[in-house]
Parts: sequence; structure tokens; C-alpha cells
Amino acid sequence: MADAVVLVSGGAAVTPFTDSDRAAASGLAAGNTMTALREHLRTAGVPVFTAPARIGVGTVERDAGWQGFDDVPVVLPAEVTINAVGSIDVAGVALAAFLRWLSSAHGLSSVDLVGHSMGGLFSRAAIRELAGDGPRVERLVTLGTPWDGSVLGDLVDDEISEADAHGDPATLQIFAEARPYAAANSQGAAAEVSRRYLRAWNDRQAGVLDGIPVTAIGAGYFAAATEPAQLWPHDGLVSLTSGRADHVPAAVLPRVTRHSFPDHVHSIFFTDAFGLPRERALTWDPAVFAVVDAALSR
Repeated sequence: MADAVVLVSGGAAVTPFTDSDRAAASGLAAGNTMTALREHLRTAGVPVFTAPARIGVGTVERDAGWQGFDDVPVVLPAEVTINAVGSIDVAGVALAAFLRWLSSAHGLSSVDLVGHSMGGLFSRAAIRELAGDGPRVERLVTLGTPWDGSVLGDLVDDEISEADAHGDPATLQIFAEARPYAAANSQGAAAEVSRRYLRAWNDRQAGVLDGIPVTAIGAGYFAAATEPAQLWPHDGLVSLTSGRADHVPAAVLPRVTRHSFPDHVHSIFFTDAFGLPRERALTWDPAVFAVVDAALSR
């Protein structure tokens, strides 16, 4: 069993550094992605940390945005803070540096990584970057990670279009908001979560996950159509097949267990937007937490 669990949030997420005892004192303690999962692990007595992440380069002191936080007790340097709207590989460098700091500062020799959305890709890049120089990564769990592309990336890359929504109002709403959001905020992330980009990127990651058991959890609440398969069903940002890593080659993903939550969405952003209870989000549901616990053998 690993010494601790490290939670890694995804694209455009703002997350403070937290440990089992210290977190943001106001607002959502670990940000709008990881607060519920962190609390579940902490309550179970599991040593747990969240990797700091922000939109752009810098440090994480507060998040004044939607469902944000303030009064962060520990602010780590920019070089160990993930730019959540930047390149996967650059984020991996920052995450690897954070894991090395964590190992040194907290005496950890091994960790389990749990990544939400692009956090799963950042985790994979960090594992490659560590290459044995840092804590040993025992297991990787991904929640709604775009292993094989995303709604946002494929839309920006013109692999899918409004016609592929088949008139579904929710999907059309997501499409309408995705393009301007990517144009205003992405510093590389949107272009790197397309199926075209990730299939080439995946080919370059052969061997990185050798010896590391992976659990890939996908969701697919939006299911108004079946074609194209890279879109339907989807969780708001990632298709069920992409989240489950169904089409990732065995050379890249040799040891994987796949789970489906077809009535769930990507995050609480989507539960709130579409009038669903927050427990229908992948990082807020105790049923998903039970799968994470089993994957981590805790």
C-alpha cells in the first residue's frame, strides 16, 4: 500500500495544496473538483494531498471564481504548481516537481495518484517525467480522463461539429459555451485534448505505465444519440469510451480495470448547470469513491 494518495485536478481547475489536516479555511476546502473525494479519504484515515493547480502560471492563494475558496494555509511555489490550461507535458513537469517535494517534505517513498479529467493526463506525464527519480507511483486511478479525446478538444479540432449533437439541447448548449471558453482561456490544453492529438501522444507513452495498475472510470449521462462513437454517450466533456480508455493500445495501457457510471456527469459544474444532485458528479459520489477505494486496496 502506498504511503499516501495524491489527488490531481484537471483542465481549468483551481485547487489549493492541501494535506490531511490543512486546507482552505473558507469556501470549498480543496476546490470544486476534489473537496468531496479528499474529505472521504481523510475521514477514512487515509493520508491524502491535493496537488496545487491554477489557470495560468503562478501560485494558488485563493479562487475568487465559481464555488471557490480562500484562506489557504500553505502556498507552494509556482514551479510545483500545475498550469491547468497549459500543455500536458509542462503540467507533468510541475506535478513531478510537486511529487518530489512531497516526498522530501513529508517522507513519502510511494504514492497513489487519482486524477480527474486532464489530471489523469498530467499524472501520466508526471510518471514519465519522474522516471524513478522521486516517490514510486503504485497505482493510478482516472475519473473522466480524456484518454482518447474530449468533447471540447474534438470540437475545437473540427473532429465533431454541431451537427453531431443531433439536436440534443444539452449538448448544443455545451458546444455553444465550449468554443468561446477555449478561445478565452486555453494556453494549449484545448488543442491537446482532441482525439487526433492524444492518439499520437499516447503512442509516445508506451512503457510509461508498465507495472502500474490503472483504473479508468468513465461517465455518460448525455446519451441522446449513439454516433459518432467518440461523442456519445458523454459526461459533458468526455465520452464514456474515452473515459474508460477503451481504445488505448495495450502497449500504452497494459494493466487496466474499467468502470462505467452511465448516469453521471463530469463535474459539479455540470450537475449545477443541468439541475442534477451533486452526487451525480464523478468526484462527488460515494459510489464512485467505493470504486476508488477498491482500486487503491483501501
